[in-house]
Amino acid sequence: MAVDAIDEKIIAELTRNARLSHSELASRVLLSRNAVRQRIERLERHGHIAGYTIVRPGEDTGNVVSALVLVYRQDCMRRGDVLAALKSIPEVVICEILSGDYDIMVRLEAASLERVRVVWENIAQMPGVRDTVTHPVQHRQPSAKKTAYHAIGVSSAAIATSPSSSP
Repeated sequence: MAVDAIDEKIIAELTRNARLSHSELASRVLLSRNAVRQRIERLERHGHIAGYTIVRPGEDTGNVVSALVLVYRQDCMRRGDVLAALKSIPEVVICEILSGDYDIMVRLEAASLERVRVVWENIAQMPGVRDTVTHPVQHRQPSAKKTAYHAIGVSSAAIATSPSSSP
């Protein structure tokens, strides 16, 4: 069974929170509640969802793969187009505007390294993107101090560590 872009969005949302209601999921993927229910049932029948743990045939079902993507835009003044496009990608969990060589830092979380590669290629091909550099995250060091990132509406629940932040 082929998995389309909407199925990928459903899988990404359920990966983040497998307890989402069909109604909430429908609003996030812009479908009716009934259409979401039918897609979930199809994904279950074909083994992509089993016991509400996301299972992808041929892929490791271990931890989520994270990567940082540094984005250099062609025109910094037209940042809204690139930011809006990044906001629509379910695997984007943090998106911050930077000063320095690169304009935007994006944190991706995906079910596999292959999915990170696909998302990175999509970002690199976006109109307004001049260059990207991708760094897979090898280990995420937990910290006692956590602060919420301003994530341009990408994920209101995006929490990340920042040793230099103060509450």
